[in-house]
Amino acid sequence: MAEVWTIAETHNGSLKEVSFELLARGRALADELEVPLASVVLASHTREGELERLAAYGADIIYVAEDERFASFTVHSHAAVLLPLVRDHGPQIILAAATTTGRTLLPYLAVKLGCGLTADCTSLAIEEGTGNLLQIRPAIGGNIMATIKSPDHRPQMATSRPRSTPLGNMDTTRRATVIRVDPPSLSTDPVEVLGVRPFRDQQTSIEDARTVVSGGKGLKKRENFTLIEQLATALGGEVGASRDAVDRGWATYPHQVGLSGKTISPELYIAIGISGAIQHLAGIKTAKRIVVINNDDEANILDIADVAIIGDLFAIIPVLLRRLNERRKTQ
Repeated sequence: MAEVWTIAETHNGSLKEVSFELLARGRALADELEVPLASVVLASHTREGELERLAAYGADIIYVAEDERFASFTVHSHAAVLLPLVRDHGPQIILAAATTTGRTLLPYLAVKLGCGLTADCTSLAIEEGTGNLLQIRPAIGGNIMATIKSPDHRPQMATSRPRSTPLGNMDTTRRATVIRVDPPSLSTDPVEVLGVRPFRDQQTSIEDARTVVSGGKGLKKRENFTLIEQLATALGGEVGASRDAVDRGWATYPHQVGLSGKTISPELYIAIGISGAIQHLAGIKTAKRIVVINNDDEANILDIADVAIIGDLFAIIPVLLRRLNERRKTQ
């Protein structure tokens, strides 16, 4: 009954949404294997009710270690807890988010444990007959999807892209077994966190934005990309971009949407001048509403659009901006 584990992430005592996304993935895998699903929480403290939320979203077991050292992430302090915990309990699968934390922590654990790791997965499944974890991720610059497995070593480890799966159903009647873990002493942490500063080019990550307005090569040149920026500002959203737009230098990489950029799940996604390469479509598949503005009535992105406006974006966007401005004045 080797468990499936997910590594939760916290900030100021609250769990980040990606913790619950991981539970959605982990729950499906654990059910397929007929084993318990566990969530591991390392935090300086956890707010009241947060552990109950993990149970409500699918955790059967919750391992909790609280220590002031976990107020800021360092790989050495987290690994000091996780390595002995993994060796004691022997989980068969460990999942973490493909965030700065997950992308730093899991490679370190994989080396120490002598097991495999697949990074930046967009899909996970169980191989029939073997129980191996099938880890699916983009490769060759996002042009193909590779399926990777680690049949000979345990635990099987993977990081999963944030926003690449919807949250599972919340059941407030579910209960989990909470196991408190005493953090071992750590004589010296070679890393000292001096502070955290946001990326200066963005007020909010596009991964966290409720509204994202993206532009593609249909904007034709950098000067025209200001239309995207103006519309995003008018809607209170963030600026996104296709890979083509980023490659042309119209936007920076943190704005790139798609398998080779960010996977996002906003309430509203507006794609302007974007044809819809498969890599881009995979990055927005969990968006709640997709609006497309394009002059090509056969563009791939129309297949997943909730609303499509077929026409000249240079005529359409100024009208939208004017209407939004008029609405603001009447409110």
